[in-house]
Amino acid sequence: MNDHDPPYAIARTTAEAMLYLDLTACPDCGSDDAVWQRAIDDGALRYVGACGHCGAEREYLFSPPYQGLLDDVATFGGPEPSELVDAGQWLAIADAIAGEVPADDRSAAARAVMAYACQAVQEVLKFVPRAGDAVPVEAFWTDAGRAERERDPGRFRLDRLLAVRDSYSG
Repeated sequence: MNDHDPPYAIARTTAEAMLYLDLTACPDCGSDDAVWQRAIDDGALRYVGACGHCGAEREYLFSPPYQGLLDDVATFGGPEPSELVDAGQWLAIADAIAGEVPADDRSAAARAVMAYACQAVQEVLKFVPRAGDAVPVEAFWTDAGRAERERDPGRFRLDRLLAVRDSYSG
């Protein structure tokens, strides 16, 4: 178990907890297919589900979040960086989501998708230290996050992240 795999991880919002679950593959077969049931258990947010591929039971516990425990607002958290999703994962999510929207699409649905992508880039920016100019290497603790950084470390410089966020915000 490492610092980013505690028995009770901190979920800042329900949306962040759900994103974490979507990104966490079944340890038995690697599938990300699961239907989750949510409950409050001794003050912790508890998700239980069976893998849709192999049937393995999965359970995740989250400590009480800073905000938005059971709301359906699609925001991820406050001013602090995530303890669940690393910087590389956030940028990959932003890019994947934004990549689904044609450049000339100005519909309300496209604007909503791009706002979500912009929020994900904003989450990456939270990892940049005050007076820093880039996301530090410690902000990449998953294999997927480290791979994203290795593809192009320059994408995690503050100036480039701000440019991406601004382009996604339209």
